[in-house]
Amino acid sequence: MKKIIAIVMSLVLFAGVAMLAGCGKKEEKKTLILATSADFPPYEFVGDDGAYAGIDIEVSKLIAEKLGMELQVENMDFNSVISSVQTGKADIGMSGITVTDKRKQSVDFTDSYATGVQVIIVKEGSAIKTVDDLYATGAKYKIGVQLATTGDIYISGDIEDKKMSCSVEEYKTGADAVAALVAGKIDCVVIDNEPAKSFVAANSGLKILDTEYVTEDYAICVSKENTELRDQINTALKELIADGSVQKVVDKYISAE
Repeated sequence: MKKIIAIVMSLVLFAGVAMLAGCGKKEEKKTLILATSADFPPYEFVGDDGAYAGIDIEVSKLIAEKLGMELQVENMDFNSVISSVQTGKADIGMSGITVTDKRKQSVDFTDSYATGVQVIIVKEGSAIKTVDDLYATGAKYKIGVQLATTGDIYISGDIEDKKMSCSVEEYKTGADAVAALVAGKIDCVVIDNEPAKSFVAANSGLKILDTEYVTEDYAICVSKENTELRDQINTALKELIADGSVQKVVDKYISAE
């Protein structure tokens, strides 16, 4: 009888411990892993304090809070962001990513949270005055782009389709492309307007052409296998946009002109 009672008490104790352990796990916050390329100010960059900052970083933090999760930022080359999400190494990708048909073959996208404008950076006194100059018959300009960005996709696609006779030079980062422009290795750089402003401000003798190259919407990429997370993020985004939280973040980094 004593042995039976001891066994019963042990089972009860084990069940109690298991229940407490289960409760503890439920209270733990899950991690939302963000893949980004922190060289694209003001959307993502490394601040003076060494911490990640920017529109995408802050918006992703707000989304994580809405979902009751902790944000973990993984910095990498832009060219690796989408593949990291596709293979499950990261939950979401935010790096000023434009929705394109080609990218939709690899990942799903949420609703748009910001609008980007692709512009052209040239040296002062450049023969390139408008976008049309790049498409002029016989034009042989060297156009710099950041690898795998929409600027790269658009320019490379137009060259492949023989819509222009210029050549494209791909660089690991936008800063590398701008450095090549300053050094006279290329004739212009096609990149998003906001980082373009930062690069021009940091390098004398450069300017942004008045004519825009293309306007596009930015969205968050999510694995095609994780439609539940995509829907949860869309719900959170709608709430954050409706209450002005997203606009507040954008205004913090991009002043109205």
